[in-house]
Amino acid sequence: MPNRLINEQSPYLLQHAHNPVDWFPWCDEAFKRAESENKPILISIGYAACHWCHVMERESFEDVKVAAFMNEHFICIKVDKEEHPDVDHLYMDAVQAMTGSGGWPLNVFVTPDKAPYYGGTYFPPRAAYNRPSWTQILYRMAEIWEDQPDEAIRQGIQMLSHLQQTSIIADTQNKIDYNWDTCRKIAENLLKQADKMNGGFGNAPKFPGTMAISFLLEHYHFTGYEPALKQALLSLDKMAKGGIYDQIGGGFARYATDTNWLIPHFEKMLYDNALLISAYCDAYSITKNKEYKSIIKNTIAFIERELKDESGIYYCAIDADSEGVEGKFYTYTWQEWCETVGADNNIAAAYFGITENGNWEHTNIVHVKKSIEEIAKENNCDVAEVVAKIEEAKKKIFSKRSERIRPITDNKSLLSWNALLNISYAKAGIALEDNSYIEVAEKHMELLLQLFLKDGKLNHVWKKGVSKISANLDDYAYLVQALLRLSNASGNLKWINKAKEFLDKIVIGFKNNQDFFYFTPEFENKIPVRKVEIYDGATPAANSVMVDNLFVCGLCTENTVWIEQAKKMTEKMIDSTIRYSYSFGNWAINFQRQIAGIKTIVCASANANTIGKEIRKIYMPEVFLLTSEKEIFEIQVMKNKFFSDKVSIFVCSENACMSPLETVTDVLKQIEQMRICNK
Repeated sequence: MPNRLINEQSPYLLQHAHNPVDWFPWCDEAFKRAESENKPILISIGYAACHWCHVMERESFEDVKVAAFMNEHFICIKVDKEEHPDVDHLYMDAVQAMTGSGGWPLNVFVTPDKAPYYGGTYFPPRAAYNRPSWTQILYRMAEIWEDQPDEAIRQGIQMLSHLQQTSIIADTQNKIDYNWDTCRKIAENLLKQADKMNGGFGNAPKFPGTMAISFLLEHYHFTGYEPALKQALLSLDKMAKGGIYDQIGGGFARYATDTNWLIPHFEKMLYDNALLISAYCDAYSITKNKEYKSIIKNTIAFIERELKDESGIYYCAIDADSEGVEGKFYTYTWQEWCETVGADNNIAAAYFGITENGNWEHTNIVHVKKSIEEIAKENNCDVAEVVAKIEEAKKKIFSKRSERIRPITDNKSLLSWNALLNISYAKAGIALEDNSYIEVAEKHMELLLQLFLKDGKLNHVWKKGVSKISANLDDYAYLVQALLRLSNASGNLKWINKAKEFLDKIVIGFKNNQDFFYFTPEFENKIPVRKVEIYDGATPAANSVMVDNLFVCGLCTENTVWIEQAKKMTEKMIDSTIRYSYSFGNWAINFQRQIAGIKTIVCASANANTIGKEIRKIYMPEVFLLTSEKEIFEIQVMKNKFFSDKVSIFVCSENACMSPLETVTDVLKQIEQMRICNK
């Protein structure tokens, strides 16, 4: 008999709908029941593509005896962290404070007032890995609530107080002046953490670190600092050749479990792929390396093929597991490879590192083991023949792979992640000079505004025609950023007005009294602590995205209050960004652009669109372009700048617009001169 989760939309919750555990979704009813029955609450948090979440479900939540104990002694709530990121943030912070580490599944014991008094991540069915068993934890937590309820309540209140205080401390840092030397310090600190041999940052497990990579690319662009470029490109090259990148079908896995990027955790997330498209676009714009162009196009093709809903918006993720085995969909034994590709195609096997003994758990993860040139030399053949053999093998494997049992797709859609993808499509359109990507982004944006906007407010989740759960700061912030970038890429100025509309809502509904923004809206009270999110995680810190939104929208609308707030937020984060550069990569990008001088280029004349196409070809991350072939009044920076009989291009900073120019060459000279002055 199914439990209450059977009525939910989340694939993660539906995966638990037939557990013998009497699960509640996140709802007021659960907390009221806990209060009336005087029971503690177990909140178990995960997501559909989480391997260890599946493991714990099989081992513990499907066990009838374990479930019976849970039902008798606790009110049990199952939460999809992607549906309720605010809930996840709160209890993840609590568990990290208690234990020094976190992850998923996240299991937290809380009072009926939502105060956490104990928690952890995965617990095995029997004591192992220096961890107590799940049954031991359950018995101990039930015992504490029975014998020492006041102590549990006291600890919970103390933890909430600690989390509230941490949030306040985090956004009240000392003001420090910042300049190009500051950016160099940030770059050098990142390089100290960098793996100079394999790319990336730190040791295994290795995450892409896209914000740090994008900062290093921009740092090279602005300063010519070669070590920054070298490390950024090394990271992108190694990932593109590793098992973290799906060599057969395109797209990136969540992270690698080794230092060489060979062994991925095979889940594929929409946000990772969106952010990596953006990073490869930056790299292609700087280097014009055709391999980066191929990665961009193949990753987009994967998203269009495997993550696109029939409505036109995009799903969250693809699971790591199929048939109960992690990576089974993507890996091959020697026998499977030979049966599919042909035993005589030694060239493809050598290129992709396929061996009889395997390279991971007696099977093979497809990766680039040797370069095409090396293979050609070893086989005494030309490069074209090698390429043909590789492409032939890829087509055969891709075709045969489609017959396998696929991993489950998490087919809900999140506004925040869709907005990140929209940004990457706009960037791809500019970088690759391919307007079809921008056209997709415009249609996609129309859908986002149609499907997620309800009664004047944005919602966070959409699935099968239903949007629900109030949008958080990252939903709004990423959407505003996407609107601005789409206007910059397409020349369609209506997106700026939409961005301003949502930015107004953020300032009213999310701002705290220290210049930053809360993660949850003012009217939402489902958690006891409203957090100020400042760290980059898997996605950019929403407050750091707001800095760019306020500055750019402030320039376009000549709203000096927004520009000043962006500066105040930036100044307060300098110290943390210098010391913990990897965790504040998107803040570092903001500092750098402000030092270079964020500016607009305004061209309103009869041939403005043609001029705009020329300007967009040039990589200038600190520049926002506005073009119009008619006079515009509703966007302040464009007022009185239309000339029908001549070309007039204005470069505007936060302080003033320069004298009009007539050629793109003159514009580039002026921008470079402004950068030099800022140095």
